[in-house]
Amino acid sequence: MTRTFASKHSTLAVTRPVPHVVSITISGRDGGEHGTAPLRLLDDELREGPFALFIDARDTTGASVDVSNIWAQWLRAHRDQLYGIHMLTASKFVTLTADFVRRFAELGDAMRIYTDGAAFDDALRSMTQR
Repeated sequence: MTRTFASKHSTLAVTRPVPHVVSITISGRDGGEHGTAPLRLLDDELREGPFALFIDARDTTGASVDVSNIWAQWLRAHRDQLYGIHMLTASKFVTLTADFVRRFAELGDAMRIYTDGAAFDDALRSMTQR
């Protein structure tokens, strides 16, 4: 399953490479153009069973405060259904935003923030080769 949400300023692709992993790749700046469609898709994926969530934001310049808040609320509401959240960031701003989401959603160790693309890719590869 792959579903892509594209707008003028950002693209968000959601993939489920194996039953227990969902990967999201984000590029550009998400100002909310995709609405709640990506979250509704994740809700549908959760009906198929729990998964580890990998968010590749290495090509992201950021998200609006509203978008970050909506994602934090969704993650908080579904944290018990997720095997873990792994997020790759490339800029200090996106890293700070990810840390805000982790704290606001009370995810603690359930959310790992990566700044090393190779380490993130290795973790994703490890989870998809089980």
